[in-house]
Amino acid sequence: MNEEYTNQALDASVDPSALTEVADVSFRNAGKSYLFSPNGLSLSVGDRVIVETSRGMEIGSVVIANHRIPSSGVTQPLRRILRKATQEDLERAEKNRRAELDAAVVCRQKIEDHKLEMRLVDAEYTFDNSKLLFYFTAESRVDFRELVKDLASVFRTRIELRQIGIRDEAKMIGGLGACGRPFCCTTFLSDFVQVSIKMAKEQNFSLNSAKISGACGRLMCCLRYEHEIYEQALKKTPPVGSYVATSAGNGTVIETRPLLETVKVRLDEKPEAPRLFTVDTIEVLRLGKGRIVRSNEAT
Repeated sequence: MNEEYTNQALDASVDPSALTEVADVSFRNAGKSYLFSPNGLSLSVGDRVIVETSRGMEIGSVVIANHRIPSSGVTQPLRRILRKATQEDLERAEKNRRAELDAAVVCRQKIEDHKLEMRLVDAEYTFDNSKLLFYFTAESRVDFRELVKDLASVFRTRIELRQIGIRDEAKMIGGLGACGRPFCCTTFLSDFVQVSIKMAKEQNFSLNSAKISGACGRLMCCLRYEHEIYEQALKKTPPVGSYVATSAGNGTVIETRPLLETVKVRLDEKPEAPRLFTVDTIEVLRLGKGRIVRSNEAT
């Protein structure tokens, strides 16, 4: 979305008075970024900055420096970047990270003491220590009111417990996917995308759940990346089981390669030696479901 607005801003036809200067800032595990007012600061990608958020003061990293976008794409009031992070700010942020580890140990013990059916995922202090957040997973709703009171008496600050899903848990913890690269959700995915088993079928993936599921146990987000391309390619490719006419005779489609726009055909006259044909060199006589069609209808 931000890139789209940036491109619009570069259009000479856009009225400069209808543009707002912003910078994109991300927090913790990369992923989603948020728009902030640079507040007169000249920023560079990678700068650590102190911003004001709905949770109070936070430290983040600039992922897109000063740029102008149409004001229609800005939700007002636009929160400000207060300043570039100083060495003292960075040291405080590091101190908070260490304190979060200690807080997580205490919280896990308290959860055990209260015999609650929940699992702590992470602890997070706001930059100004005005709030301490605990993220947890649970199979059902949990009454944690007594736990909150107990934690507040220990940490002497505002306590907030948030129940998250298993995809959010994977995003927060991080790790390596089956491809050997860091999880997409912890590096560049700003939001979780909807993924269906149909996408795996259309891309000829094995429907073995262990092969198409991520570490979170849900279908891998990357199944979505080429989905639209496969959809377009499949419109041109007759499905497996289709009966087709080729330059070498008639036969049945036994394998499809949508992105290459080729099919493997078992010829009636030489069934022991299937051959590859491009989809534009064959004529579909009968689709896999048995419907008689013209060749241009199949493509």
